[in-house]
Order: sequence, then structure tokens, then C-alpha cells
Amino acid sequence: MTEAAKHVPVLLQVAIRMLNVRPGGVIVDATLGYAGHASEIARRLGPEGKLIGFDRDPAAMELAKQRLDALREELGAGMPEVVLQDVEFSRAGEVLAGEKVDGLLADFGVSSMQLNEAHRGFSFQAEGPLDMRMNPRQGATAGQVVNQSGEKELADLIYEFGEERRSRRIARAIVRSRPVTTTAQLARVVAGAAGAMKHERIHPATRTFQALRIYVNAELSEIDALLGAAPGLLKPGGRLVAISFHSLEDRRVKDALREGARQGIWEVLTRKPVTAEAEEEGSDRNPRARSAKLRAAERK
Repeated sequence: MTEAAKHVPVLLQVAIRMLNVRPGGVIVDATLGYAGHASEIARRLGPEGKLIGFDRDPAAMELAKQRLDALREELGAGMPEVVLQDVEFSRAGEVLAGEKVDGLLADFGVSSMQLNEAHRGFSFQAEGPLDMRMNPRQGATAGQVVNQSGEKELADLIYEFGEERRSRRIARAIVRSRPVTTTAQLARVVAGAAGAMKHERIHPATRTFQALRIYVNAELSEIDALLGAAPGLLKPGGRLVAISFHSLEDRRVKDALREGARQGIWEVLTRKPVTAEAEEEGSDRNPRARSAKLRAAERK
């Protein structure tokens, strides 16, 4: 079994149900990843349907292609048309150039498989270079940000994107420890500066790593751009489904849908976010699902 095939997509059945995938439809998976959601969507679209997938991570795109090729061998003539775009999902409106679709799925954040690849530098669980770029061919690395930013700039981004109250203390310790070159070294520096907080269940470096990843990949502006383009991409009756993993993501989705509903653009289908069902949350198969929140809306 390939790595892509072993990947367990988050909130799969809920997402598919909320997307209301029908044979012959056109669905965009804005965060293709390892094609877990996309494979299930493709099965339901049928030969008259069309699946459009976006992902800026070249490694993820390659594995997604392998998974979808295997699905094509399985489904044969029942496979829908598949169009893959190896660009940021923020460019969906530009790339699709007015094409109207029936559904748009976005599964934000970093994938479990990216976290498990030490050389990508997303996680402090294993020693690796401080990279954290979704597309390793573009932009500054987390190491460059950590070692070249001023102390105040570093503290501000850790506070803003990590919601870390100890950001100034952490930034001061990072600056004093430069050069910081690996994930394990950064985790030690942050943990030493932050200390353990009472009742805190996460590693002291978790929020700092989140902040750096979001900053390096401009994740929040990417989300804002996609949410802004979504009404123009969807047909009337088309569905938007967004899965978030922390409050900064979820707040953006919630606020965009609420404002769109006020303007008569969206009918919000999820009064409260849908979270993982007990059997998914408690399973060893996909611990990432524990923090997932799904919101959905229909284009009026």
C-alpha cells in the first residue's frame, strides 16, 4: 500500500455529505493533499463529472497523482475527468477563469504526512531542518525567519499566528540562541523559555511552530483569498465545505460565511461547526481529526 493510500482523510463522510456530490457534477478540492477526499468524490462524480484539484506541495501532488491513477485503473470508464493544478488555492478564481462549479472543498492546515516527514521541518517530534514550506521551491524557510527577524518582529508573529502569550520571552530566547538550525534545537529553546503551564496538554513549542508555519506559508491570506473567491466560483445551489484545525482558521471561515449570509450570498448549513464523531476522534487511525471543525454553506 502506498503512503497516499494509507492516509486517512479527516471528516470524510461528513464532508462528502455536505458537498452533496452528484453524478456529472464539477467539484473543486482546493487542498488535494494525498487525494483522500478527492478519491471518494471521484467515485461519486462518475464519468460525466469533473474533479479539479489544487495543491502547491510538489510531493503531495505526486502522491495524489499516483492515488488517482490507481483509482482510474479500478474505475475504468467510470472515472470522471480529473484536472490537477500545482498552484496555491488562493489562485483558484484566476485559474478557473469564470468556470462555475457545484462544490468546493478546503481542508486547511498541514497534513499528518507532512508532519511525519522530518526533512520538511514541520514538526519538533523528529530532528530536521527548519524549513516548513508547503512548496519547498518558493519563499523563505522557517530557519531564515528565526535567524534573520528582529526580536520584536519574531515576538509579534509568534503572538499573532500562534496565539502564544509567552511570545516575548520566547523570541528573546531564540535571538540569544542563534543560529537555530533544526526543529529539535528550536523546540528545546522554546520549551526552556516558555516553561510548562498548569493544565497545558500540548508541548510548549506547539504554538511557536504553528506560528512559524502559518507565517512562512502565508496561510491566513491564502484562506482569505479562497473564501473571497468562493461565491464567484460556485453555481447557485453549489456548496462550500471548509475544514479548519485551529481558531485562526475557523474564525475566518465563520466570519466569511456569516457576512455572506448577511449579504444574501450564503445559506449557512452548519449553525455550529461539525466535529469528528466519537469513533473517528477516539481512533488511532487519525488523531488529527480531534481538532477538526467543519463548516458548510450553500450558494444562493
